[in-house]
Amino acid sequence: MTGTSHQAPVDQAPVDQDSVHQGPVHQDPVHQGSVGGREFRLFWFGETTSLLGNGIAVVALPLVAVITLHADTFVVGMLTSVAYLPWLILGLPAGAWVDRLSRRPVMLVSDAVSFVTFASVPAAAWADVLTVPHLLVAAFTGGCANVFFTTAHRAYLPALLRDEELLAGNARLQGSESTAEVIGPGLAGVLVQAFGAVAGLLANALSFVVSWLCLRAIRTTEPPPLPSPALRRRRLRTEVGDGLRFLFRDPVLRTLAVFSAVSNIALTGLSSIEVAFLVRTVGVGEAVLGAVLTLCGLGGVLGVVLSHPVSRRFGTARAALAFQLCAAPFTLLFPLTGPGAGLAFFVVGGVGGGAGVVAASIITDTFRQRYCPPDLIGRISASAAVISFGAIAVGGLLGGALGELFGVRETLWAMSGLQVLSTAILLFSPIRKMRDFPESERAILTAGTEAAVEAEKAVS
Repeated sequence: MTGTSHQAPVDQAPVDQDSVHQGPVHQDPVHQGSVGGREFRLFWFGETTSLLGNGIAVVALPLVAVITLHADTFVVGMLTSVAYLPWLILGLPAGAWVDRLSRRPVMLVSDAVSFVTFASVPAAAWADVLTVPHLLVAAFTGGCANVFFTTAHRAYLPALLRDEELLAGNARLQGSESTAEVIGPGLAGVLVQAFGAVAGLLANALSFVVSWLCLRAIRTTEPPPLPSPALRRRRLRTEVGDGLRFLFRDPVLRTLAVFSAVSNIALTGLSSIEVAFLVRTVGVGEAVLGAVLTLCGLGGVLGVVLSHPVSRRFGTARAALAFQLCAAPFTLLFPLTGPGAGLAFFVVGGVGGGAGVVAASIITDTFRQRYCPPDLIGRISASAAVISFGAIAVGGLLGGALGELFGVRETLWAMSGLQVLSTAILLFSPIRKMRDFPESERAILTAGTEAAVEAEKAVS
């Protein structure tokens, strides 16, 4: 639940000009289409199916640990932690590798690895040999595949869409994710009750097959990964450093990365133990658990609907800041949850918090994709993701450990308080004085060209 992605800016803080891409502008219309085109629709459908599988797995994986393996709260928290640990280990080199390679083959291999990994869990359960270490290894291996897929995905989308289409494309992808968060938990509850906890992980595995088939069907030719063969001979450490320097020298990207890190620790500390909290502390069954998490997912759908009109009306930076500030206090409702009518606290907290965080994510993800140079986008995205997703690994481990030591409800109070405090990072940053996020030279040139074309049409 964290975010990364304009008219004339008002009170915009200056951006370090050394951090703005000075290289040539690459705009090849052959490689870029619209959100209504065949290529993006294939990509969108594959992603939607995979996201639905993930929405099921978010509930199914901890339920396998809690119900099938009778794991304690610390192990449940570790499942989230080890799934994101690969970002700390592989995130930075993955960004450099993705910038050297064609992105679609990277995503195809990642989907294949994910399928084998998650299909192994129900296979082991049906053979009566499933163990906690197997579950942890599966979460870790799936996390490794996710590092490469996510990094390549973020770098690949600008090859499918024009700059002016990126916000709409990100909104549709985020809409799919939010819809999956609505449908997935409820579907997971049905599958668990009907076929057992591991059935949800089989559904997740099959979703990667659909994603793989859709990617294979895309015919768009990607631009060359690097502008010259000489760059391919550069040391990996140097390329990784380029992405990190761009990220940390830019005040806006740096602020978003730091905020995402702290926010993710808090939000993951909450989400990593929510299943254990609702099942063991509140006492809900699998079907009610699925229904509660399904209702919470409606917040993401609301965030998708709100992101575009609010950002156009008030400015991208102001909208992202307002969404995060409004979302944080809703997390304070989670620890108030009780049985029966008391579940309303959890639902309202999930809807309100999810709406704000998802809306902000769409806006800031789009900003990064438009702002970052095409030849650096993989490394910059990976650098930001290492900070953001690495914090998820910390948050999952912290949530599980604190839940085991001090109690689950007490941990929810601590994590929700941290989420509220994290908004101070945004309030005391240059973003507070901006109306819109800054544009890259590439985006400005594209906007100017389009305005000239529109003016010429109007005259004629």
